[in-house]
Amino acid sequence: MSFFYEFDPTEVFTAGAIGQPGERVFYVQVLANGQVISAKCEKQQVAALAQYLRNLLSDLPPPQFQSSTTSMDLRSPVEQDFVLGTVGLGLDRSSGKVVIQLDELQLLDEDDDFLEVPADDEVGRMRVFLTPEQAVAFCERAEQLVQAGREQCRWCGGPIDPSGHSCPRFN
Repeated sequence: MSFFYEFDPTEVFTAGAIGQPGERVFYVQVLANGQVISAKCEKQQVAALAQYLRNLLSDLPPPQFQSSTTSMDLRSPVEQDFVLGTVGLGLDRSSGKVVIQLDELQLLDEDDDFLEVPADDEVGRMRVFLTPEQAVAFCERAEQLVQAGREQCRWCGGPIDPSGHSCPRFN
C-alpha cells in the first residue's frame, strides 16, 4: 500500500488505546484538514515517541502554553488506516515546528535468500508538523496512557494480570 499524507497545520496529534489493560490496542491519531488518520502501534512505540519528543523539546526554548479546549481523546470510530513501522523526528527551523514522520510497517518476504527493501515511493508515509505546545501535549497524553496499564511486579518488572502473576524471580 502506498500513500502520503502531510499535515501542516495539524489540529490534534494524540495517542490512545482501546480495550482493557493487558489487552489494549494502541493508536496514534492525527486530526487535520477534516481528516482523521489512525495508525495502529505498540505501547513501546508510543512510549519511545514521547521520550524522543521530550529529548528534542529539551533543546528548544520552553513553549508558551495557551489554554486549549481540544480533547486529546481518540476520535471515534477508530478505523486503522495503517500499522506503524518506523518513526522519524526532526525540527523545521524555519517554522519552529516539530516534524514527525510515520512510516507504514513493511512486511518482507522471509523465503527469499535476501530481503528486498521497498522503494521509498512504495512505503506509506504520513508527515505531521506540530507546534512545540502540541508536541508537549502529545507527550503528556502518551505518558499518562503508558502508565495507565497493568501494575508492574516490584521484583521482575513484568505486568501483573488480574488473574495473578507467576514471577520468574520466585521459581
